[in-house]
Amino acid sequence: MNDQSKIAVSPSHRPPFHEPGEMVIRNVNWAGTRALYRKEIRRFMKVQLQTIWAPAVTTLMFLVIFTLALGGANRHVLGVPFADFIAPGLMIMGMMNNAFANSSFSLLAGKMQGTLIDYLMPPLSVGELLLALAGAAVTRAFCVGLALWAAMALWPGVHVTPAHPWAILWFGLMGAGLTAFIGVLTSIWAEKFDHAAAITNFVIGPMTLLSGTFYSIDRLAPVFRAISHANPFFYAISGFRYGFVAAADGDVVVGSLVLLGLNVALGVLCYALLKRGWKLKA
Repeated sequence: MNDQSKIAVSPSHRPPFHEPGEMVIRNVNWAGTRALYRKEIRRFMKVQLQTIWAPAVTTLMFLVIFTLALGGANRHVLGVPFADFIAPGLMIMGMMNNAFANSSFSLLAGKMQGTLIDYLMPPLSVGELLLALAGAAVTRAFCVGLALWAAMALWPGVHVTPAHPWAILWFGLMGAGLTAFIGVLTSIWAEKFDHAAAITNFVIGPMTLLSGTFYSIDRLAPVFRAISHANPFFYAISGFRYGFVAAADGDVVVGSLVLLGLNVALGVLCYALLKRGWKLKA
């Protein structure tokens, strides 16, 4: 018996405990990540009139106002009709706003309702938690984008036929991911819903509206043109518009690299704060 007890246990048969009570999952917990992702999807789908269709209708009203009420039907920007110019910008603007709204709600609601433990206790790593939260936000963004695209495709006088599908998918993903990570940071930092609303009203809103959605930055004064180039939302909107009209205010490759770098940096920052438990753990 003593000799048998000394037989080495192969690594594949080691128990999942390094120390008593400390469980270690050696592989990615795809089942848990998928469960949290589906939970976040079901949360906003249960109220889809508020989370998908209402934002789509509100954004569509911008298109109606600028093309009809302001007489934009006869104007051309970047060589395309004004309606075709602003339609992609409005689409990605709605996507980015809703990605932020979704990711900024989850952890903050847990703080306010006392259910934050439901996110921190399951056997999910920090990366898996972040992947599920950001992935659900991006999914909501694309749901809003598809709803807007369908509505704009049926609207008379607007052409939203994709010219470069890869640019639509890439810049849609990068733009939605950018605001999704900002939303996660907001939900970590915020202590009440007023804090998240302040970020929406004073950061996200101005950055989306002043990023070339309704105008070409080539018509701006040099100072304001430089400010627009410093706005990361400009690259998402310009690149997404390029996917539909094959024209952009800036360099598409530069915009791709800027957005990729920002997403990586914000993702690392979110990971570090979640791992540290800043404002989440006692």
